[in-house]
Amino acid sequence: MKKQLFIIVSLALALGFSSCSRMGELPANLFRTTPNPLEVRGGQVDARVDGRFPERYFHRRAVVTVTPVLVFDGQELRGTPKSFQGERVTGNDQVINRRQGGTFTVASSFDFVPEMAQSELFLEFNITRNGNPGPQIPRVKVADGVISTATLANFGAPEILPAITADQFQRIIQETQEASIRFLIQQSDLRTGETRSQDVRDLTAAVRTAVETENREVESLNIIGFASPDGPFDLNRNLAERRSNVSANFLRDELRRQRTPMEIGRDFTPEDWDGFQRLMEQSNIQDRDLILRVLSMYSDPEQREREIRNMSTAFTAIADEILPQLRRARMELTVNIIGKSDEEITRLAASNPASLNVEELLYAATLTDDLGRKATIYQEVIRHFGNDLRGHNNLGMVRFLQGNNAEALANFQRAANIDANNPDVNYNLGVMALINRELDKAEQFFGKAAGTGADLNQALGTLYIATGDYARARTAFGSTTSNNAALMQILNNDYNGARRTLAAVASPNAMTAYLGAVVAARTNDRDAVYSNLRTAISKDASLAARAKTDVEFARFVTDQTFLSIVR
Repeated sequence: MKKQLFIIVSLALALGFSSCSRMGELPANLFRTTPNPLEVRGGQVDARVDGRFPERYFHRRAVVTVTPVLVFDGQELRGTPKSFQGERVTGNDQVINRRQGGTFTVASSFDFVPEMAQSELFLEFNITRNGNPGPQIPRVKVADGVISTATLANFGAPEILPAITADQFQRIIQETQEASIRFLIQQSDLRTGETRSQDVRDLTAAVRTAVETENREVESLNIIGFASPDGPFDLNRNLAERRSNVSANFLRDELRRQRTPMEIGRDFTPEDWDGFQRLMEQSNIQDRDLILRVLSMYSDPEQREREIRNMSTAFTAIADEILPQLRRARMELTVNIIGKSDEEITRLAASNPASLNVEELLYAATLTDDLGRKATIYQEVIRHFGNDLRGHNNLGMVRFLQGNNAEALANFQRAANIDANNPDVNYNLGVMALINRELDKAEQFFGKAAGTGADLNQALGTLYIATGDYARARTAFGSTTSNNAALMQILNNDYNGARRTLAAVASPNAMTAYLGAVVAARTNDRDAVYSNLRTAISKDASLAARAKTDVEFARFVTDQTFLSIVR
């Protein structure tokens, strides 16, 4: 009896497996991979495979688990499996009808590594029936290689450079000084109390100091005569001109007496409505707002005066408080204070940095291209002006250019400790986060960098390339002409735009030519592929190895000219 039972069970299993065994090898034309070749985007290689189980293929009691497998450099990465079940299986997987067959989709994402450039994507099928292993069918290859063009974005120099927080050094600083001489109504006679006022004496003393001091010079000395806006225009015009002349003559004689003769400019304003409005705005006169409204409503001086005189109470106050201040001549002195020469600043920065102020010391660093010398100067800024973030930030910029990213980041962080809202510092912290592939942090820092002196558009565009958001990258780059901007256009399939951008790059390098070769390959311009690759490899020999395995050039790998270039 036991022997008979064993035979029955064995026959049943054999029949079951023989039924499953008809689920044999699947031809590759049943599958379509998007994209094919695969492509890096945002550091990920995403693969979607749409497939079909043919009619009368899928056993009613079978469960088939499909797993994408990426094979490269002796490694295998297994993607996300997805299971499908026959009509007589109890479960929650997609059901495949035996008679009609059925379509399916599997998708996976792999973290990109450079070795994936030469790779193959397979689908692996695992068949079970009632939980028991079924027949194994061969893997099916559904894609060849990974396009890694997006990884050509350059996160450092020369594409992206830290921002320097600029000095405010000015070789010539202008100082201005004013004094006024007031006159009585409808008069242009000088009064002793006015000509001996402290303001007038201070101004003439400033002229003498400028003449006698080595690093000072008088830029200009002008007299402007004014009349108040009440009364006839012609009378006011003559008054203003006479007040200008008598004041200029007085000042000329006074400077001659001090042995500092000076050329004096003369001008006049017949009716000082601007001064009138300014004083009205500062006053507490009744109907002030109404009077200011009259000034805004009427431009004709006679109409203005008529409307204001009609406000009898207000006009009395105006005549007492405002108009006397407008009957004057204003002296305007501009003096140039001449700073140290470049040679003097350079010498003192080396021999006696403590003798320079912070602006001069920061400016000294811009007078040399030697990174070591720049670093020394910025260290002196930190030593003498430690609370000025510019020393820390700019030293970080130098360390970045010297290839010391750790020291660069440390200096940028010290600058942020002084002012966490400074746009240049936030930009630089964003650059470091971008280099370290801390993309979320980079976006946060760049968001606080508006107003930086650096090319924020370039950095943001590169960030969006790294995140795989090519549409935002296009917006960010705008009209920027750089290798990264051209790369963005390639990734957006704008090959004519990429050609124009590459042709406009100010200092083309090896990557400029390599991207030109990629554009040529995608537009089937064989000669341009070869000429650009020759240029790229002549400038950077390491690009030969990349070109050999770059899927962009897959159609050329058997071409002897291509092989001779990359050999």
